Amino acid sequence: MDAYAPKEIAARVARLGVAKARQPTGTLLVLAVLAGAFISLGALLFAVAITGSTLGFGPTRLLGGVAFSLGLVLVVVAGAELFTGNNLVAMAWAQREITLAELVRSWIVAYAGNLLGALLTFLVCFIGSAHALSDGALAQTLVGIGTHKAGLSPVSMVALGVLCNALVCLAVWLTQAGHSVVDKVIGVVFPIAAFVALGFEHSIANMFFLPYAITLAPDGGALIAGSLVNVALVTLGNLVGGSVLVAGVYWLAYLRPGAQPRQAP
Repeated sequence: MDAYAPKEIAARVARLGVAKARQPTGTLLVLAVLAGAFISLGALLFAVAITGSTLGFGPTRLLGGVAFSLGLVLVVVAGAELFTGNNLVAMAWAQREITLAELVRSWIVAYAGNLLGALLTFLVCFIGSAHALSDGALAQTLVGIGTHKAGLSPVSMVALGVLCNALVCLAVWLTQAGHSVVDKVIGVVFPIAAFVALGFEHSIANMFFLPYAITLAPDGGALIAGSLVNVALVTLGNLVGGSVLVAGVYWLAYLRPGAQPRQAP
């Protein structure tokens, strides 16, 4: 079957947003914990993929981005609630199909569940010494990733967060165009590989990377302040990138009053 047209995707995303916003809190929280774990597993696979690579900067980053795509593939296909992807729920609010309170509740519960899932996954990986792979080279990679993220300027954190979630939400948008699992996987891989290869910032992935770096680095305590700032500002950037640049723009294009052509008399 042909893919849904963009106008049809917009209507599907708005309907899906209503369902997501009105899930029972317990269900939403459990699925959000799963999403935090899924993204963390994708983040760890990214770190493994780039560790020791001799492919060169660009190919290595692209390979890592494809590996990281595992996280959103699991979220979309297996079923989970990811705060960054759920920024698209703003389209249902713009349509006045859900209230602002319902929108904010869905974001808060998803964010809290994602944080819990990411921290639990980090804890299990640390206890299991997953970082000891490649004779400890993976640990050095994780420390390097976290140190870089904690050292970004505040402006960079916000800007890279905006760009990241524009691509994440576009990936989710593309999954709504397809009918099969293969369609959805392909829709995820290219935007996600792009945001990772380009060094954009994802708040939920950082909830895994940063605690791991703090724990492994010899001077991990020095990373704490920068890590907290990173998660806060990247979250702000993600929120703008997803809810404004994707949900808002497509609502204006396809769903706002007067966006559709008038029918001929």
